[in-house]
Amino acid sequence: MKNIFKSSRFKMVAAVIACLLLGAVISAANGHGETAQSTVVGTVFAPCHYVASKISSGIDKISSNISGDAEYEKQIASLRSQVGELQEQLVDYENLKKQNELYKEFLELKDENPDYKFAQASVIGRDSADVYGSFTISQGKADGIEKGDAVLYGKYLVGVVDRVYPDYSVVKTVMDKDFNVSAYEIVSGEMSYVTGTAALAKEGKCKMANLDSSTKITYGSIICTAGISTTVPKDLIIGTVDEISDEATDISSYAVITPGVDVSTITSCFVLTDAE
Repeated sequence: MKNIFKSSRFKMVAAVIACLLLGAVISAANGHGETAQSTVVGTVFAPCHYVASKISSGIDKISSNISGDAEYEKQIASLRSQVGELQEQLVDYENLKKQNELYKEFLELKDENPDYKFAQASVIGRDSADVYGSFTISQGKADGIEKGDAVLYGKYLVGVVDRVYPDYSVVKTVMDKDFNVSAYEIVSGEMSYVTGTAALAKEGKCKMANLDSSTKITYGSIICTAGISTTVPKDLIIGTVDEISDEATDISSYAVITPGVDVSTITSCFVLTDAE
């Protein structure tokens, strides 16, 4: 719209200048005398001079506005740059905060179990097509990683190593239908196992299966590993119970669990390479 406005004004200026030149030619042809023609020309072109003056003034204002817009755009660009820098700092802060939380809980676990050996790893890939949320980490066989090793975020169990390659590994999460680990509820001591289903995984959840219909496990109960497996030690936190439901295929019940860590958001973890 602004460009159309500018174009119209410049066209008007050109027309006025053409008219003024035509008037000058006519005046020169009549020897600048006070003839009828010169009187008519003067009468006709007097308003043109006024309009030309106003248009010229308008052009100056437009030029001034263009200069002002350029300065305005420059300021906006500067502010956007500052916002970008602040956003980067915020991302760095959030990542640092998560790292601090991870290390704090990890150190507590390490203090409680000084014989445990760990390998720190970064999450370097995710399978967006996998409903169970499997992910790839930056450590592999060369770093002492083996199939079945527990993968932790602080004191929380997020999964186990499923496939191992020389310099990276793929982790199967606690939501996976093929994941299976013995577990217990910390108050009642009731034991069973935790696994996943496709339906629950879509909600970011897993379940403690094969519970008695009269189970004492209730909403808010904390579920931890029972330590039966040699690679997954006791007392790692899996998550908390959301609800108790009845199995459709038999008379048992199951507890729906929200994992203690959202596996889709973690960027680093620890692999327990030796739990003895």
